[in-house]
Amino acid sequence: MAGPQEATISNVRAAAYRIPTEAPEADGTFAWNSTTLIVVHVDAGGGTGLGYTYAGESAVSVIGTLADAVLVGRDPLDIPARRLAMQRAVRNLGRSGLAACAISALDCALWDLKARLFDVPLATLLGRCRNAVPIYGSGGFTSYSDDKVREQLAGWVERDGCRFVKMKIGSDPEKDPERAFAAKRAIGDRQLFVDANGAFSVKQALRFVTACPNADIRWFEEPVTSDDPAGLRLMRERTPAGMDVAAGEYVYDLDDARILLEANAVDVLQADVTRCGGVSAFLDIGALCEAHHADLSGHCAPSLHRHVACAVPRLRHLEWFHDHVRIEEMLFDGAPKPCDGEIAPDLSRPGHGLELKTEDAQRFRIGGRP
Repeated sequence: MAGPQEATISNVRAAAYRIPTEAPEADGTFAWNSTTLIVVHVDAGGGTGLGYTYAGESAVSVIGTLADAVLVGRDPLDIPARRLAMQRAVRNLGRSGLAACAISALDCALWDLKARLFDVPLATLLGRCRNAVPIYGSGGFTSYSDDKVREQLAGWVERDGCRFVKMKIGSDPEKDPERAFAAKRAIGDRQLFVDANGAFSVKQALRFVTACPNADIRWFEEPVTSDDPAGLRLMRERTPAGMDVAAGEYVYDLDDARILLEANAVDVLQADVTRCGGVSAFLDIGALCEAHHADLSGHCAPSLHRHVACAVPRLRHLEWFHDHVRIEEMLFDGAPKPCDGEIAPDLSRPGHGLELKTEDAQRFRIGGRP
């Protein structure tokens, strides 16, 4: 293997995998029966870095364009330069959405590669504020029966030690208060979170809050769309003092994060390393949160967040999302296991500590770039 300082990127490979869900799933604004995973490998200096995102199959094409234009033949250690080049390369496509997801996967792979070339865990390369990250169990889909919701949420408490659990609301607003009561009874003194995925107007969201005070809801995620900072701020002003308003899972760049923070739209900002621009952007968003005295919560993809989440000062917790936990356990060697409601980096492995189980993943493959 060449020394890290001598490495250049020799190849970028990407593949798309579509994994069916165990059963139909839905939230307040969407329904699905499969999840598409885009996995990226970046080769340089005899080492390989891994990154991924949850996006559409067409992200593979964007990754290929970026690889050919601004990555292959370049120094993998200069991640800021690679990041800036990728952002400029998608100017005419638009940096949000699919392009942001492609850049996120590549940025994560570059950080993994850098840590592997130096043979250290990513958490060690970045530096740590903490040694483990609290998680909250997340699922409770609106397509589930009440019994299934209670079983799933109670399982996270009893099996994984989660202190917080989250359920979806918004598909049938009239039934949501009773579903929340039932969920609270199932988890006892643990904290209940709800997520409307932007399904409500401000008045609908406030009606829900008024209808279920005994559920002791501590976190209301996207009560209205994240595209409405004024509506989110109004929710913050009118919800009980013990209920945090959260949003930000569709933050695609620093400006998206800045807008929510400057508008005082959230008590806790969310960011997703597979969407926001990767490890580089997650660190930057963490700095923005620190400057605004606001906490940050990691959205989904727990295996990819656990190292960088240890590096962010105001990180509150990380989403232990049912779909992604299942996929990452199925397809990645090194996926984390909860202990007392937390996950920790595996410091015996370099980089993210993840390896794609290629043979297991092959049956789900729907396309790729060699």
